Amino acid sequence: MNNIFVYLEIEDGIVGDVSLELLTKGRQLADQQQCKLEAVAAGYQLDKIGAQVFPYGVDTLYLADDKRLSPYTTLPHTALLVTLFREEKPQIALMGATSIGRDLGPRVSSALFSGLTADCTSLEIGSYEDKKAGKVYNDLLYQIRPAFGGNIVATIVNPDCRPQMATVREGVMKKEIRDPEYKGKTKKLEVSKYVKDEDFIIEVIERHMEKSKVNLKNSHIIITGGYGMGSAENFKLLYDLANVLGGEVGASRAAVDAGFAEHERQIGQTGVTVRPKLYIACGVSGQIQHIAGMQESAMIISINSDPHAPINTIADYVITGTVEEVIPKMIKYYKKNSK
Repeated sequence: MNNIFVYLEIEDGIVGDVSLELLTKGRQLADQQQCKLEAVAAGYQLDKIGAQVFPYGVDTLYLADDKRLSPYTTLPHTALLVTLFREEKPQIALMGATSIGRDLGPRVSSALFSGLTADCTSLEIGSYEDKKAGKVYNDLLYQIRPAFGGNIVATIVNPDCRPQMATVREGVMKKEIRDPEYKGKTKKLEVSKYVKDEDFIIEVIERHMEKSKVNLKNSHIIITGGYGMGSAENFKLLYDLANVLGGEVGASRAAVDAGFAEHERQIGQTGVTVRPKLYIACGVSGQIQHIAGMQESAMIISINSDPHAPINTIADYVITGTVEEVIPKMIKYYKKNSK
């Protein structure tokens, strides 16, 4: 009871990065709360899942191994989690803010009357004082997320209902192994006790999956263009710079909306969250929605004709000038000085 649970997303026997990020954060929260970190895996042929997640500090791994549970469908996974959570009574339950998490999380929280905060960017432990009721609640999960279009940051608490549930976007938290030798225990669930036969009414006959050709999340160098690039033609400069630096090209929402780049390159609150070693922002004004998706970058260089652009306040280096003038020079001198 009162432990922290993480639902694992699994594809082809591999645990998703967002789940490993949540295990890293869950282990930190469990240490603060002096409780156990537990994980739930539902799918088929899950024998290798333990080796993937135990190094992240998982104390207990619940395995629901059944051919009918893979690929993911709504009803059986919902039934499984609802019944398991009623039995184990976790204090916190975390999922990725993915297509699966956004489908599964609300259904589980609704069945448990627990509430859910979606698309969190940070999770912390703290206290809350209800002055009207004259109560003080300790050891609550602070569920932190942007609100009102990213113009404010809201901290949401759930004082009375359990579990405290949240979905978290991929990339906003670090993925870090706790101990390669960490050993937890595995509990195999008898699926028939948790899921009724009628929950398997939907059968996936065929799946077509096309992986994105853009790999922003794992790129160490990202060159991002904003609305200040002026045109899709000027965006070609970014691809030239990315080629010589060995990086990837990103875009702000304003640039995507203007048609300068495709949506899969969008970085920010409504796009991808990244944390590269080098982030070069070209013609990016730096609205809070964009900053939320890249502020954890190790080094930030801003190229902007406006010396007072908001992006400059978080940049390590600022180059004041037009992108048409600065980027060709960067390409020229990088080629000249690189071996």
